[in-house]
Amino acid sequence: MSSLDHRRDELEKYEFMMGTARGRLAVSLDMLTDALILIGQHGVYCTSQRNPAKPALDLETVLGEINGAKELIQSVMEELRRDNDAARKA
Repeated sequence: MSSLDHRRDELEKYEFMMGTARGRLAVSLDMLTDALILIGQHGVYCTSQRNPAKPALDLETVLGEINGAKELIQSVMEELRRDNDAARKA
């Protein structure tokens, strides 16, 4: 079973509310958020040797990349919303 099969109901709900593209992006954001939570939990046990208050460097890198991906998806969703609003006004 793929991740999309696992989230089929959620995907259909968001696609209905926001349209296909924005709905899929919203589910992608949810998936990335879930990954951040799991990495955060893992980071509790895998701390940096130099600074035990911080996660290991590899986890820190993954966290940064996932946060960057989320920001990119959010910017695309905002652009799609603006385009949709402009099309409605025209």
